Amino acid sequence: MSSVIDAPDVASQVGHYYRTDGTHDVGREKIREYARAVQDYHPAHWDEDAAAKLGYSGLVAPLTFVSIPAMAANRTLFETVVVGYDMFVQTEQVFEQYKPIVAGDRLSTDVELTSVRRIAGKDLITVTNTFTDQTGEVVHIMHTTVVGITDDGVDPEITRAVDNIMVHGVNILGRGRTPEDSSATSTESAPRRPEGEIRLSLEGQARIPGTAVSFDDLAVGAELPIRNATVSRGDLVNYAGVSGDVNPIHWDDRVARLAGLPDVIAHGMLTMGLGAGFVSAWSGDPGAATRYGVRLSNYTVVDTQLGGQIEYSGRIKSLDPATRSAVVAIVAKSAGRKIFGLATTNIQFR
Repeated sequence: MSSVIDAPDVASQVGHYYRTDGTHDVGREKIREYARAVQDYHPAHWDEDAAAKLGYSGLVAPLTFVSIPAMAANRTLFETVVVGYDMFVQTEQVFEQYKPIVAGDRLSTDVELTSVRRIAGKDLITVTNTFTDQTGEVVHIMHTTVVGITDDGVDPEITRAVDNIMVHGVNILGRGRTPEDSSATSTESAPRRPEGEIRLSLEGQARIPGTAVSFDDLAVGAELPIRNATVSRGDLVNYAGVSGDVNPIHWDDRVARLAGLPDVIAHGMLTMGLGAGFVSAWSGDPGAATRYGVRLSNYTVVDTQLGGQIEYSGRIKSLDPATRSAVVAIVAKSAGRKIFGLATTNIQFR
């Protein structure tokens, strides 16, 4: 296992950039698979006629769908640049939606190491994914922040345990690698984002949302209907397969405990997907969200028999008459603890 001394100077790699080869082709059935995985049954994710009534050319992808191409795209970064750590813990996620993704879109994915901050002896690492569609316009931007943990906080047995159960050909975020394992950690060879204008899609901003309520009927402090969600071990395995996030802390009891957890826990991105669906079920239009930010403060334990329960609630935090938009504050609780430290979403209304 690596140590604090062995860990590379990841901060010197801030700005490291690449674009993945090829495109991620958004399929109709993949949208349905992902919607099922995050228990989002809004008709626009399932029925083409329902999507068309909201003005979409095909099924609409849930807001957090971009985590799928991001998971594949970021793998190279965490295997060749952000190395020397034994484990990563997701702490914050921000989604910026400039145009809803629909079936038939072809997404190109950019990866950039945008920030490394040292706080309380740990590295907070932020990676930004920029998604461009077939028109050359940016439709989504996603920022992921994780904490890099070295062997001081990890049971040494976890490496052997993970190696024995992982899917063949999958390396969990380059665990245990050192700077000598890859020439990509050289600051002289690190590529940077090419100069040039980033064209944000304006189509989403120009579109009139098909929300179930009008902006004129909203009031600051109004509360959203509470949603109670249950996730089972089967749901976790399904989400892992659909999303590509196969970290065994989400399905193997032993590895979860070696990582210092009381039991298997739900994916942070799964709980965020449930939260996004909670809001879109109320607003009536999944494409009306322009931003969704979540800071994770705790986790959802998923018991073998009982599963894991999450209660979602929300209220309108602020209103902007100029843009006919609202900021909705979201609270997610599991076993009496808040699993979202801070979560808000920006919604445009008709």
